[in-house]
Amino acid sequence: MLENPISISLCMIVRNEEKTIARCLDSVCDIADEIIIVDTGSTDRTKEIVARYTDKIFDFAWIDDFAAARNYAFSLGTKEYLLWLDADDVILESDRLKFHNLKKNLNPSIDVVNMHYLLAFDSSENPTFTLRRNRLVRRGKNFRWKGAVHEYLEVSGNIMNSDIAIAHKSEEHDSERNLRIYEKRLEQGEEFSPRDLYYFANELYDHKQYEKAVEYYEKFLNTEKGWVEDNISACGKLADIYKLLGDSANAQAYLYKSFDYDTPRAEFCCRIGFNHLNAGKYQQAIFWYKLASELEKPTNSWGPKSEACWTYLPHLQLCVCYDRLGMHELAYKHNEIARDYRPDNPQILHNKKYLEGVLGLKG
Repeated sequence: MLENPISISLCMIVRNEEKTIARCLDSVCDIADEIIIVDTGSTDRTKEIVARYTDKIFDFAWIDDFAAARNYAFSLGTKEYLLWLDADDVILESDRLKFHNLKKNLNPSIDVVNMHYLLAFDSSENPTFTLRRNRLVRRGKNFRWKGAVHEYLEVSGNIMNSDIAIAHKSEEHDSERNLRIYEKRLEQGEEFSPRDLYYFANELYDHKQYEKAVEYYEKFLNTEKGWVEDNISACGKLADIYKLLGDSANAQAYLYKSFDYDTPRAEFCCRIGFNHLNAGKYQQAIFWYKLASELEKPTNSWGPKSEACWTYLPHLQLCVCYDRLGMHELAYKHNEIARDYRPDNPQILHNKKYLEGVLGLKG
């Protein structure tokens, strides 16, 4: 063990975060050696609450540019490493212990530490949707944030993939803000980068402007310069839109198109399987669900992952398919595999009771 703790500046940008900022800072205040808060125009009690944790509170006039605000916050940090969080992020207790261990033992050659980002949870608080973000960076490297909206931290050097997770416990925000910023940039004649095209399409999708979203997702894909994870995600969004528009052929085509960018992902195999299941094509559905169940879950993938598709869901659906075909022993087998992942899932427990009855098994 190195047992030579690094020092950390937490650098955050906030605005009207009175509902969540205390929860966030409570979870990180004994990890950070310095807390820097940059306020971009709060009109609630955010600053008052933050003052309980730090006196390093700064104002930044909002200019519709998240990267500019984050770069300003980073410029104020004085410790060896800079950490960023959003106000509705929280470090759960098990990850706080991991973070303390990382702080004590981080190899001094590491420039960047990325961490899991848990974006959604089921009723039992199991993560259902995750990705990775660069979280902790060496201050002396002067890494910069890029992008007015959906900003990202441009890094290089010695990068560590950690098993620490940051949980995103979202509250309501201004849902129109990002769309307004993009539309303003378009009106000013700005040429969008591939990344801008992708995230603008996401905003259009979220605001149910489906035809326009299709236009920009396709513009993004046609650049052939997008990040592979964004390409795959765009295919999924296009499949969603065409399904909503009643165009099943194009919906299915974009699920298959995702395979142009990488080996099949469990999320897409499950979606194709579901389409076959709904059409009563059980053998085809079995093929795709079996493929999903046999794929090796990527450990260091940066793209978004639906945890269900990589764990219990293919087996739950195989149970359904085999039951429909009268193959009850196989149905029971796959339901039990699903139960290993989700022992308290009501649907899985219902299947167990039903199949034990059919097979004459004791519960």
